[in-house]
Amino acid sequence: MTTTVSPSTVATRAKRHLGLAIVALATGGFAIGTTEFAMMGLLKEIEGGLHISTPEAGNLISAYALGVVIGAPVFAAVGAKLPRKHLALGLMLFLSLANLSSFIAPDYGLMLFSRFASGLPHGAFFGVAAVIAAGLVAPTKRGWAISMVMAGLTVSNVIGVPVATWVGQTFGWRLLFIIVGAIGLLTVVLIWKFVPFEAAHPEASIRRELGALKRLQVWLALLIGIIGFGGFFAVYTYIAHTMTSVAGIPESLLPAVVALYGLGMVAGNIIGGRIADKSVMGTIYWVMPGIAAALVVYAISAHWAPAAFCMAFVVGGTGSMLTPALQTRLLDAAPGAASLASSLNHSALNVANALGAFLGGTVIAWGWGYTAPALVGAVLAMLGLAVAVISGLLERRRPLVS
Repeated sequence: MTTTVSPSTVATRAKRHLGLAIVALATGGFAIGTTEFAMMGLLKEIEGGLHISTPEAGNLISAYALGVVIGAPVFAAVGAKLPRKHLALGLMLFLSLANLSSFIAPDYGLMLFSRFASGLPHGAFFGVAAVIAAGLVAPTKRGWAISMVMAGLTVSNVIGVPVATWVGQTFGWRLLFIIVGAIGLLTVVLIWKFVPFEAAHPEASIRRELGALKRLQVWLALLIGIIGFGGFFAVYTYIAHTMTSVAGIPESLLPAVVALYGLGMVAGNIIGGRIADKSVMGTIYWVMPGIAAALVVYAISAHWAPAAFCMAFVVGGTGSMLTPALQTRLLDAAPGAASLASSLNHSALNVANALGAFLGGTVIAWGWGYTAPALVGAVLAMLGLAVAVISGLLERRRPLVS
């Protein structure tokens, strides 16, 4: 006897499988966010455990960021001929093994190397995950799909980082790497089971991927991220100093501030994905001034604790609204080399991290105070808007082609 399945049932199953595929990819983002940011809350424990100075411990974070910048284009280009599902599996397995190597690293030198290795798959994974997610939905829902993958990173700041930090402080800092390694292996299982297989493009090659670097619009999109996100990281880097020294908030409440910042990132990422589906460049045009305004208000209101609390959420939210639009813009700018272009976005964000921290530290060293990085960030956001306007004007003269 033949069983007939109704169209509504088929649609429901397809929707469920799409959701599980997105969850699988987002779980990888959760692992990456946890290993990247929880290190910052465990620096004192790491210093004591490895018998190193604070600057040396800070180098462990820099080594990870350097790995992201280098690994994103390298892995994306080298893996060009692989089916994207297999590339995502390989990258997540690499991340898990690299974190497990951090767990057993006996000295500072090997720990430094293992942290560099842990950063290598970061950008390439987000890049290929974004391409996979965008390919699972209609073109009008790409921003939403990308934002859902990126939600793993933002949610990690609310759940993964605080939990891993507490476990590391309570039971030993090396357990952070066991936690991340386990989540990474779980991600491998989820991707294998739920992400559909799609054969690699017949013309895929390293040369084809590197062709993205010949496109001016790709570089302009990356420049928007580097400059525009600089202010976001300038504030995040020195948020503890601002909240305690300017707003007068006790150190015991800093975890709540960071969690609120993370909640803002989650909300902003979801909203940014929705509005990017309506207009990618329109989102960039509107969000950039929003970031600048939020940073100015943050600098002014930081002297009053309740307002500082609220603005931590707003700054986190406005900054994260930009991510889905930039990721989608890169997919549009390099349709023949989507994986590399998308991966480079995370290299750009790590450069923005370094730029924001450097400029924020510079104005603090000049004696301008802990609210000055936010004002520098507002200027950077407007410079990012200027780059976006130039990109838009050039597109009118020469539209993006697939």
